[in-house]
Amino acid sequence: MNSVSLAIEDLLKDEEYGLDLKLVAGREGLSHRINSARIQKPGLALSGYTEHLHPDRVQVLGNTEISYLGQLPEERAAQAVKQLCSFPLSCFIITKGLPPPPFLAAEADRAGVPLMVTPHQSSTFISLITKFLEERLLPTTHIHGVLVDVLGVGVLLLGKSGIGKSECALDLVIRGHRLVADDIIYIKKKMPAALVGQAGEAIQHHMEIRGLGIINVKDLYGVSSIREKKIIDLVLELIEWNPDQDYERLGIDDQVHTILGVDLPHLKIPVTPGRNLTSIIEVAARNFLLKGMGYHSAREFQEKLLARMEVRPLGDEVE
Repeated sequence: MNSVSLAIEDLLKDEEYGLDLKLVAGREGLSHRINSARIQKPGLALSGYTEHLHPDRVQVLGNTEISYLGQLPEERAAQAVKQLCSFPLSCFIITKGLPPPPFLAAEADRAGVPLMVTPHQSSTFISLITKFLEERLLPTTHIHGVLVDVLGVGVLLLGKSGIGKSECALDLVIRGHRLVADDIIYIKKKMPAALVGQAGEAIQHHMEIRGLGIINVKDLYGVSSIREKKIIDLVLELIEWNPDQDYERLGIDDQVHTILGVDLPHLKIPVTPGRNLTSIIEVAARNFLLKGMGYHSAREFQEKLLARMEVRPLGDEVE
C-alpha cells in the first residue's frame, strides 16, 4: 500500500477539476505536502482560538474571513495572521477572487506559506477541491493478475505466472466480456469500501499471450471489449490441481481475500487439462450476482438436505 500525498504545486497544475488557482505569495512553500482530503476555514483561528487548528489541511479564506480581517485595525489583523502563520500551514486559498490584504501576502512570503486565489465561491471551491483531494489521496496498491468485467462483475484473476490467467481473459473477451487490465493492476480504494482497478497507461488494452506475444485487445475486438476501470467484486485464484489436496465441494463457507483493508469474496479454482475455466468463471460471476440478490445456492441446498434428514433420519429403510 502506498502512502499518498500531494505537493501544493499539484493544485496549481490541475486542469481536470477546474480549481483555477493563481499563486499570489509564498512560492517557497510549494513543496509542502498535503496528506488529508479535508479542508478548514480558519475563522476562529484568526480570532485567536487555535486549539482545533489543523495545519496539514488546506486553509480556505472566504468572504467572512477576509471581511473580518478588514474590520480589524491593521496592526491587530497583521498580528492575527502572524500568529496563524506560526503554525506549519500547508497553504492559504482565498475564494471569490478577493484581493488578499497586503499584510497577509507579506506574512505568507515571510513564513513560506503558499497563498493562492480562486474566482470560485467558497461552497463551490470546497466541493471541487474535496473531490480533487479525495481522488488524488486515495490509498493505492498494485497487484499481479488479470482484471475482467464478466456480466458486470469485476473479476480479479490471480495465480502464479504461466498458469493461464491471460488465456482465460482472452477467451472471456471472445465470449463478449471485457478486459480491464492484464499483468499489473493498479488499485485504488474508494471510500468507504470499494476497490477500483485499472491498467497502467503504458500497457492499457494490451495482453501478453505466450507463443503470440503482446496483442492489443481494443484493436482486435473493438472498444466494446475493454473497460478503462472497474470495481473489483470477486477474486478467483487459479491453482494447480493437486490430487492429494481437498478442494471446496459445497461452497457453503465463504472465503475472503483482503486488499487495502477490504474483504473480497475469494474462490480457489483448480486447473487441470480439459477443464473449461472460462465457463467456470462465468458461472462464478452469475453465482455472485445471485448471492447479491439474496440467493445462496449452497446454503439453500444444505437447508433442504437438513430438513429432509429431520423428516427421514439417515439409516431408516423404506419397506
